[in-house]
Amino acid sequence: MTPQLQVENLGTWFYTRHGIVKAVDGVDFHVAAGETLAIVGESGCGKSMTALSLMRLIPDPPGRIVSGAVKLGGRDLLKISEEEMRKVRGNEISMIFQEPMTSLNPVMTIGKQIAEALILHRDMNRQQALKRAVEMLDLVRIPEPAQRAREYPHQLSGGMRQRAMIAMALACNPKVLVADEPTTALDVTIQAQILDLIVELQREFKAAVILITHDLGVVAETAHRVIVMYAGRKVEEAAVGPLFAKPLHPYTAGLMKSIPRLELMRGEERRQTERLQEIPGIVPPLFALPAGCAFAPRCPKADDLCRRERPTYEEKQSGHWAACWHTDG
Repeated sequence: MTPQLQVENLGTWFYTRHGIVKAVDGVDFHVAAGETLAIVGESGCGKSMTALSLMRLIPDPPGRIVSGAVKLGGRDLLKISEEEMRKVRGNEISMIFQEPMTSLNPVMTIGKQIAEALILHRDMNRQQALKRAVEMLDLVRIPEPAQRAREYPHQLSGGMRQRAMIAMALACNPKVLVADEPTTALDVTIQAQILDLIVELQREFKAAVILITHDLGVVAETAHRVIVMYAGRKVEEAAVGPLFAKPLHPYTAGLMKSIPRLELMRGEERRQTERLQEIPGIVPPLFALPAGCAFAPRCPKADDLCRRERPTYEEKQSGHWAACWHTDG
């Protein structure tokens, strides 16, 4: 498949009083039209910073995109002017943010906020844009869309606000949709509805979706390929099936073992090996990473080589990449 978005050697650093924080360090990936690529990892691993880098929304200062290329339709988004980027953002590449209450304008009605993008990017007049905004609210299954379009964010429930964010992101039919933990603030029932909605609308709009999440259950349900990040770097990448069947990196294996299993929740008899496990320790500060593998201080397989040399990120099996010295077990 031809990539809709191609990211090469992306580096985003923050210059702080503690030193340089390499929030995103040499990340590469691509995503094709109609494909869902999930980026997973613990809080602080660089997932959201990767998403913000794609949109060129890194706060400067203290942050700066220091290297790489983000190619959309053959054009490098990191090399165009801010004025040109404003024409791309919300039009060719859109983002669904983690918390809609802090992303939506509290003093503008929902309809006007959706219409704003249509007036800017689609040369619609105000009346046409508001009509299309109501249609988009109906498309994301908000009841009484014409009434909701006249309401303010605080008048909507959390699930409705997130649906409104999806309507806004898809209003201009973007080529790429970046969803940054779109279900984190919602209860489980609404989470499932929002994920089903994103998948359904992706099929309709043929958009490439980059799903940022820490929830492996969400990944298994919606993604085609998965990138696992740790301390600003990629540590593993594969199709969903092979990654869940046989993770090659100890960090990915640790994430898998920390997922509650049904037999555990039912209270059924279980072996000691089936006990819910956690990954010991914490993510090291990004301004003071260890010399070798960043995961070595927490890794059960770590040896002197791991602590001394950073492992090469390479293809261990067909279509399955990892950065680990001990993928052979």
